[in-house]
Amino acid sequence: MRAVCQGVSSARVTVAGRCASRIGAGLLVYLGIGQDDTPADSDYLARKVRYLRVFEDADGRWNRDVVEAGGRVLVVSAFTLLADARKGRRPAFTAAAPAESARALYDRFCTGLTDHGVSVERGVFRETMTVESANEGPVCILLDSRRHF
Repeated sequence: MRAVCQGVSSARVTVAGRCASRIGAGLLVYLGIGQDDTPADSDYLARKVRYLRVFEDADGRWNRDVVEAGGRVLVVSAFTLLADARKGRRPAFTAAAPAESARALYDRFCTGLTDHGVSVERGVFRETMTVESANEGPVCILLDSRRHF
């Protein structure tokens, strides 16, 4: 399971011209779920995102997490994070989980954030979305449940 976490001053998801969700300051999280991912991977990443200290304190140091900063999280499912582009020019997505199992782990991830006190908004699973964000910093952190950086 992979998550790309971007610090944002605002983000929103639009589907078919209608706003589906939006946040102000916080994190925009693109979540990719693989075939071999488990509930433990989802729980690990939810905790990691919840406590990721990428927001400045009064001294300008990254010492606050999203809750301490008063932010929210917008989670967007993105199977393309599991793309394998090592061969040729067209990426393969064979490592991505099938929709049914991916949906269950996506829901678990979002619920895990909520259980840890995070205000969560969601993209629309299995829909083509327009995602708009105003990135801050820019902060863009890659987390992977299998390859702990």
